[in-house]
Amino acid sequence: SKMKADHDSIKKKINIAKGQLEGISRMIDNDCYCIDVSNQLLAVISLLKHANNDIIKAHLEHCVISSKDSEDLKEKMKEIEGILSRMSD
Repeated sequence: SKMKADHDSIKKKINIAKGQLEGISRMIDNDCYCIDVSNQLLAVISLLKHANNDIIKAHLEHCVISSKDSEDLKEKMKEIEGILSRMSD
């Protein structure tokens, strides 16, 4: 099954994160202050978490809630539980 989240919005966030990571790599090459590097890493992590939340929200709305088959729903709930436990790591 296909991803139901807004592809353009997700791609935009991913591309911004990619640019930020390239900037962080340059900061490391330039021996920038550790706290500045850390702050930039946290910004990328936050952006990626937002992208992931958008994907999970769309999945819940379009794939889980609309599931008519109880076995399929159980399987989808197990998938969500797995994702949630990984998100809290």
